[in-house]
Amino acid sequence: MRKLEAQDENLKTLESDIAGTLHAEVSAMNVDNFVVRTQRKYVEQYRDAKAWENIPPDEAMEIANRLAGLPSEREAEDETAKRFDLLMMKTQLAILDKSSTFKRLEATVRDLATRLEEKGSIPVVREQMPLILEIQTDEYWADVSLPMLDIARKRLRDLIKFIDKRERKIVYTDFADELGEVHEVALTGFGAAGDLAQYRKKIRHFLKAHESHIAVNKLKHNVPITPTDIKELERLLFESSDLGDREDFEKSFGVQEQLGEFIRRLVGLDREAAKRAFGEYLNDATFNANQIRFVNQIIDYLTQNGVMDAARLYESPYTDYSSEGLDGVFKDAQAGKIVDILEDIRRNAAA
Repeated sequence: MRKLEAQDENLKTLESDIAGTLHAEVSAMNVDNFVVRTQRKYVEQYRDAKAWENIPPDEAMEIANRLAGLPSEREAEDETAKRFDLLMMKTQLAILDKSSTFKRLEATVRDLATRLEEKGSIPVVREQMPLILEIQTDEYWADVSLPMLDIARKRLRDLIKFIDKRERKIVYTDFADELGEVHEVALTGFGAAGDLAQYRKKIRHFLKAHESHIAVNKLKHNVPITPTDIKELERLLFESSDLGDREDFEKSFGVQEQLGEFIRRLVGLDREAAKRAFGEYLNDATFNANQIRFVNQIIDYLTQNGVMDAARLYESPYTDYSSEGLDGVFKDAQAGKIVDILEDIRRNAAA
């Protein structure tokens, strides 16, 4: 009973939020605009917040016909956030309509969550990591509800902009499919993008679940690995699990000549291990607040990504401290030592 009451309350909150958004959109319409002026009667009517309470279906249709598409002077928002709003709204409608498009929309949302996970070094993304990981699970989608999707929309909409532009391949379309003559075509050399994404996610979760394995544990804690450890990692991945064989792995990830480094990138580096790697360096010299924050950002990155290319120290967010990145914050000798530490951490993952 309490669960049903909570669901009803969540739906009421969702309904209220949608009404509030629509009310704000109409309130920002300028009746002096010649396009808006033609519907002035309806604009003025729905500027009243109470007019949005308990709208019957026929009235909702009239609102759509009269007001949808009219220009509004609301402050412009980030385009990627608005597109994400649209995606989540379509997903909600697919649930209500029991539409066959739901699975495709679900796959798109999951893919975005996967790409956001890769941006975990960004603090605002890291704050939402539990939700980002949950969205990628079958359990989340097994009993997903409209309020759940709206909560996800609100918490993630302003993060979508952090996904690399070259990776944003979301296509929004309302075109109806047109079927011509059907021919059978054999496609080889790749699998469905959704299947590959799920396989990669499965590998990542499998490795995180086996962090106590001696070789994985060494990688996680920056302990140098040996050729024997590499053999154990291969056995773990390709022989002792249901993840498939080496061929499946290489179809998804390519040939990994440095398997240890690859796995480290997936499981990340233990934060205390990352701190220890820089501990002696930080203790041997006096650093200012900016320099310490710079090193702490490196530690954050290593915790999430396992290894770090020195070239990243000349990109954002490190260029936020100085346009010259590492070289603008540290003296030559100090900068060289940081690069050496990063190389040592990488070397410990190779055998």
